[in-house]
Amino acid sequence: MGQKIIVGITIGDTNGIGCEVIIKALLDSRITDLCVPIIYGSSRVVGYYRKLISETENFNTNIINTARDFHPKRINIINCVTDQLQIDPGQPTAESAKAALVSLEKATDDLKEGLLDAIVTAPFNKHNMMEASFHFKGHTEYLADKFGAENSLMFLCSDKMRVGLVTTHVSIAEVSREITTEKIVEKLRVMNESLKRDFGVVRPRIAVLGLNPHCGDNGLLGTEEADIIKPAIRQVADENILAFGPYSPDGFFGNNSFTQFDGVLAMYHDQGLIPFKLLSFDNGVNFTAGLPVVRTSPDHGTAFELAGKNQANALPMLSSIYAAIDVVKNRKLYDEMRANILKVKSVLHHGKGTDNVEDLIGKQNAQPEA
Repeated sequence: MGQKIIVGITIGDTNGIGCEVIIKALLDSRITDLCVPIIYGSSRVVGYYRKLISETENFNTNIINTARDFHPKRINIINCVTDQLQIDPGQPTAESAKAALVSLEKATDDLKEGLLDAIVTAPFNKHNMMEASFHFKGHTEYLADKFGAENSLMFLCSDKMRVGLVTTHVSIAEVSREITTEKIVEKLRVMNESLKRDFGVVRPRIAVLGLNPHCGDNGLLGTEEADIIKPAIRQVADENILAFGPYSPDGFFGNNSFTQFDGVLAMYHDQGLIPFKLLSFDNGVNFTAGLPVVRTSPDHGTAFELAGKNQANALPMLSSIYAAIDVVKNRKLYDEMRANILKVKSVLHHGKGTDNVEDLIGKQNAQPEA
């Protein structure tokens, strides 16, 4: 735990605010005390945006060829994007999308090779990325495919709320067709495990939202709650997962019921993200749960309208870097304690069979629920 965590940071769309918020976030001197940041992109692009930001004297960079060559006390940059790249802030172009893709691919390769402990991804424009032959709806889907994670979860996290999504980047017209009991059960399993392993919650309490107004109003406004959502909640109860609901979203968020839970499972994108961003717009983190690796991202887009104006808020990027560090540490601690408990149980020849591993971990490492 004394070794610094190595965090790869993708540059995102080079004409958006990604590079600006990366530079501003890394001006915080605490970052290099806690981790080794490695930017995957272009020292030329970084230099361009650095000139637009005042007071960057503490932004000390080190150009490296591979992640193995990092300087432990500097901001490292791997030049994987061509120097001929045209920088045009605010304008989505094929070149800027290609740069984002190259950065992501290189960082992902190093993450798979074990050269990084986590990656933090700056935003790109999904439509623009399609023109760069990116065949995924977003980072979440791309990384799930690259790491063979069948049941990943888009998990939005802040100090006020954690919200996961059953469906992610699909149209409203498709939401009802995409929601199944099996999918909800899968997402609840991923969320429950992530809350324990990634966030240190011993006995997670998860709220499940309904789909229809007033949770269907006893079938008058829809039957998904009775036919799909409630059976999923009953099923995971048999697996010792504490899931409750379904709750009508307007009342649930309106009366602050979300504060009584460690995580909230929403049925679709805006149902979860609108209340989340209302409460956590300045420090929201998009975390991909269910991966064998750690990935976070600021919960905002490319904001082309702000690019090149030195107006972008770096707090979400800073929060994403800190979140990645915390999750790496939490996973290591959880895995070590779980391994130790299993050894103890083996020595005791299975004991009396009254304690499961998670309960024993909770007794030894009790933490207040979030």
